Amino acid sequence: MNTIPWHFVRRSHDRAQREPLGIVLLRIGLLTLSGLIALVVYAGLFAIVTAALQPAHAQNVQIPDASALHRHRVEQVVADVFGVNGSPARLAAQLHQESAWRPGARSPVGAQGIAQFMPATAKWMGEIFPQQLGQFDPWDPVQAIHAAALYDKWLYDRVQPFGHTRLSECSRWAFTLRAYNGGETWLLRDRGMTLVNRGNPNDWLSVERWRTRGEAAHRENIHYPRRILLTLEPAYIKAGWPGTAVCN
Repeated sequence: MNTIPWHFVRRSHDRAQREPLGIVLLRIGLLTLSGLIALVVYAGLFAIVTAALQPAHAQNVQIPDASALHRHRVEQVVADVFGVNGSPARLAAQLHQESAWRPGARSPVGAQGIAQFMPATAKWMGEIFPQQLGQFDPWDPVQAIHAAALYDKWLYDRVQPFGHTRLSECSRWAFTLRAYNGGETWLLRDRGMTLVNRGNPNDWLSVERWRTRGEAAHRENIHYPRRILLTLEPAYIKAGWPGTAVCN
């Protein structure tokens, strides 16, 4: 068995006896102070790393105060339409992108309300969802938020894989949002062109490379899901809205 040499123990004991009490207390204080400094440094490093893990743009998004007025309605309709796995933060991000939460918003091309429905689409929504929407008024934010969730779900269910490659949940939502923004027919054409050119029609980033519409319209359409899924949804989650970022 290993033992500590007696002369070492004796020297340590003698040294402790020779040191005044003030010196001993000073040593203890210095050890405690160094421990506290290390704890503060570690906490600061942890905060820096945590912030770095947040998407860069999410840290700079200003959440409009008006969003608080509609938060309960957003959470309510997401639970109703998508169930417990729905992301209120995603619908909030979409409404942020559409109108910045302004119920009276009108686009240059005629889109109306907080969810920016075109009049013809609003009329059609009232026809296919008569029980949920009745006489749908896109200027009514309570109805429009519900309609946005219903339309998202309708489009989401129609996004299906082409061929045998995997369709991720991120790509499925990106395609859903592109269809909401620019029309399902245009999206199908872009995916078809991707397939013809030996790209992956089930990967949203691959499909972005191919366009069947004007350059400006295409650029707006591919920017729409990027901002919602990569910037705004993480920002709303960071602000305390329930949900899970679908594209990490």
